Amino acid sequence: MDLFSHSWTALRTAVDELSDEDWQRPSGCTGWLVRDLVCHLIIDAQDVLITLVTPSDAEPTVDSDTYWNLVDPPTGEDPLDALVPRLAAAYGEPRWLKFHFDDVGSAAGRAAVLADPALRVSTRDDVLTAGDYLTAYVMEWTLHHLDLIAHLPSAAEPPAETLAAARTSLERIAGTRFPASFSDKDALLVGTGRRAPAGAEEAALGEAATRIPFVLG
Repeated sequence: MDLFSHSWTALRTAVDELSDEDWQRPSGCTGWLVRDLVCHLIIDAQDVLITLVTPSDAEPTVDSDTYWNLVDPPTGEDPLDALVPRLAAAYGEPRWLKFHFDDVGSAAGRAAVLADPALRVSTRDDVLTAGDYLTAYVMEWTLHHLDLIAHLPSAAEPPAETLAAARTSLERIAGTRFPASFSDKDALLVGTGRRAPAGAEEAALGEAATRIPFVLG
C-alpha cells in the first residue's frame, strides 16, 4: 500500500508540473494526447474510490497479479477509448481538467491511506482484498506515468521502487523473465508494447520476443 501512495503521488506531481503546452502533446497511449490520458486517470481515481467503498463477504477470486488479464492490443474501436478524448476536450482550458484531477486524485490517495488492507472489495465482477487491489494499481500508475512523460524529456520518471515492483509483477503475469540487461523502465516499455525492442534487445529476449506485447486489461 505504501507503493500505491508513492506511485500515485509521483504521478499526480508529474501532472501538476505540466505546462499549458504539455497538455496538447501526444502521450504514450496511441491516439491520446496528454490531456486525454489525464482524463482517463480521473476515471481511474473514481474507480479506486468506488471499489474501496464496495465491500464483499465473498472469498477473493483474484490477487494483485491475477487482477490483470492479458488481452489483445487495442484497435481503437473500443467506445470508451473514443469517449475519453471527447470528455477531455469538453473541459476546455487545461486548468479545469487539472483541478478535477487534483480534486478526485487527492481523495483517492486519502482513501487508500485509510483503507483496511484486509477488507474484501468487489470490482469488475471479482473479489480481492483492498491491499491487493491497491497493489495492482501500482502497475496502472507506473505505466501511465511513463505514458504521461513519453514526449516530455525533462519530466521526472516514476520512482525506481515502483518501476521495479511493476516489472516484477509484469514478469509474474506474463510468466517470463526479462533479461537482466533490461532496465526496469525498458522491460515495461518493451514488454507492454509501448516501444519496439531494438535488435540487441530482441536477441536477448529470445522466444519471449514472439509473445510481446503483454497487454494488460
